[in-house]
Amino acid sequence: MKVSIITATYNSAETINVCLSSVLNQSYNNIEYIIVDGGSSDSTISVIEKEVERNANIIFKSEPDKGIYDALNKGVQRATGDIVGFVHSDDFLADSTIIAKIVDKFNSEKVDGVYGDLHYVAFDNTDKIIRNWVSEPFNKKLLKKGWMPAHPTLFLKKQIYDTYGSFSLNYKIAADYDFILRIFKQERLTFFYLNETIIKMRVGGVSNNSLKNIIQKTKEDLKALKSNNIGGFGVVLFKNISKIKQFIPKN
Repeated sequence: MKVSIITATYNSAETINVCLSSVLNQSYNNIEYIIVDGGSSDSTISVIEKEVERNANIIFKSEPDKGIYDALNKGVQRATGDIVGFVHSDDFLADSTIIAKIVDKFNSEKVDGVYGDLHYVAFDNTDKIIRNWVSEPFNKKLLKKGWMPAHPTLFLKKQIYDTYGSFSLNYKIAADYDFILRIFKQERLTFFYLNETIIKMRVGGVSNNSLKNIIQKTKEDLKALKSNNIGGFGVVLFKNISKIKQFIPKN
């Protein structure tokens, strides 16, 4: 199976090298790597262009966009793989075998999507785990408890995007949550939980880096829940409370 991995970048020079290396050094060979840059003004583009010269599997485009979800949508539109996943420019794949393990589960379990666990790590020390997002096998009742898989760990068949659409630009922060609700509520779709860390994410994401953004995220979560007929404020409350255990260190 061919895997399309999409990275959206914008002035990501400080972290892009690690991100690129984590994708390009995967043991699984059939990877199409799509990089969508929003018109960076730092050295991001030159770093990527050097890798483009060395790697024929990279598809690269730099142009203005309407934000990260617009960039991700552009990547999905260009994707020709059987499976689509994202590795954001501040993030990196947890190890060099993870894509092979994901593909193996698509083949053996005959599912529409595979997701796993995520480590939030310190920006300057990626060995230091700040938050450990451990997921669980999916059932539909979890959606009303505010559950969602860590979106960066979610790999889906390309046909899911072709059938159900991609990210709504009506959301600035919660388009991934809206998208997850849209597909995970579908009775016909099946998902497999891979009990391994798939992505390591540096702390400081857009949705949680200021009080203003936390308030905006809460409003957008409510909007997503209501538009997908899942629930309301109670679900958002469950969603936020459930995150507390992710900060508790494991013995």
